[in-house]
Parts: sequence; C-alpha cells; structure tokens
Amino acid sequence: MVHIKINGIDHEAEEDHRLLLVLREKGIRVPSLCFHHALTPAASCKLCVVEVKETDKPPRTRLSCAIKIKEGLEVTTESAMIHQMRNTAIGNLLKQAPHSEAIHKIGSEFGLTTGSIPDGCIRCRLCVRVCSEIIGAKALKFVREGARSYVTPSEQGSCIGCLTCTNLCPTGAIHYQGNIRTISIRDEVVGKHTLERCRICGRLFATSKFLEHVKLREENHPEEKETHIHCPTCAKLYYRKNMRINAPKLAKTYGNLPIK
Repeated sequence: MVHIKINGIDHEAEEDHRLLLVLREKGIRVPSLCFHHALTPAASCKLCVVEVKETDKPPRTRLSCAIKIKEGLEVTTESAMIHQMRNTAIGNLLKQAPHSEAIHKIGSEFGLTTGSIPDGCIRCRLCVRVCSEIIGAKALKFVREGARSYVTPSEQGSCIGCLTCTNLCPTGAIHYQGNIRTISIRDEVVGKHTLERCRICGRLFATSKFLEHVKLREENHPEEKETHIHCPTCAKLYYRKNMRINAPKLAKTYGNLPIK
C-alpha cells in the first residue's frame, strides 16, 4: 500500500492500480464513458480528467484512467480548469452522437454543458431497414444534416401502422399511443391511424392501411386466406375450424393431414 492525497485528504491505495478505479472504490465521483477494468485504457472520451501532482513536479491535468497510483500522488478531482476541460470533452462527444442519452445523462450528473436534447435514438437503422426490407412500406428514412443524422418519416401517408418499427426499436425511441394509433419519433408523427374491429370478437386490432397492405401482398398467393379480417387469436381459431371441416376434402388431395 502507498499513501496518496485526494482532494486534500490522506488515503491508502494499491500501488500501480489505475487512479480512476481507486477513485471509484473510495466513492469519489469522476465522469467516464470509455473505461473498462478488463481492457487497456483508450483515453478516448477525455471526461475523467483530474489534476495530479507528483513529488517534486508541478501539478498538471491528466486522465485518471491512464494514471497508475504511486507514493505521494496528490489528486484534485474538481476545479474550474477541470470543469472547462470536461465541458470541451463532452462537446466533442456530442458532435459524434448529439442525441446520445448516455452522454446527456453524464452531462446532467456533473453539470456539464450539453446543448441539444436527447431523443433516445441510437441510429441503429433497424426501424428503417425492417420497414423497407420486410414490410415494404418505406415509411422511415435516414437523413444527414451536416454532422448530424436522424431517422425521420419519409413520404406523408406511407406508414401503415403495423407497429413493427416500435416493436423492433431497442430503446423505445419510436413509440405509439391511443386507439387512434399515433406512431411518433421525437416530436414527429410517422403515422396516425384508426383501428378496425375483429369480425368475430369485436376487438380493435389493426389499421385499415395494414389490412389493405396485407391483402395486396397476398393477392397473387395461391392459398390466400380470409383470416386477415380477424384478430390473431380469432384468425387462429377460424383457421383450425375450417381445417377440421375441410379435412376429408383435403385428405383426398394431399393425403391425411394431422389437425390439432
């Protein structure tokens, strides 16, 4: 063990341990985003800056993730210069990810200037891709404005209200509400839809545009079903009932079919 000072208070610590880990162990809060104890420090986020003074050397600012503990080290974790450097660091991070919730959260915790408001979107493009590649509605698009990028609605009225994007979104940035199904990202409305009732149970279950979309996609299918006018539960029951009724006829054509 060696003796160090942190913010004027004497402490003991393991020699050669990373300063950031020692600060965490002692409950002294220092912002950090890119550090993990199992990896070599990358020192890329620049948020964990502190002021250190080694024996017979003038004080200077260093990144606490990159410093190893040694005898006589004196550490200051808060000062006007440190705050200014952390503000600069968080500004550089926000240029790359202006709406990252993690960056805004750490800025709020440490009183740093963040400017733009987080929107929850992590720019994974899953919503854009599934809407285009699987659903085929192409209701969302990815656009760039200078150094920033956004998911935004594409042509007005192209959303069919299927909710695939909201179910796939890993952060909940795309969300919906109400019996008048309103799908939004940030403060932009992607689509607004009334819901149709199931012909059997009467439950609201799907939008008119979605049902029409399914019908168009199935029009050339040799075994088009009529169950798209029913909710998933009733459709399943309806299908099983018809299979039982038509089993003798189907058996002549396809052989014996197991009906569950």
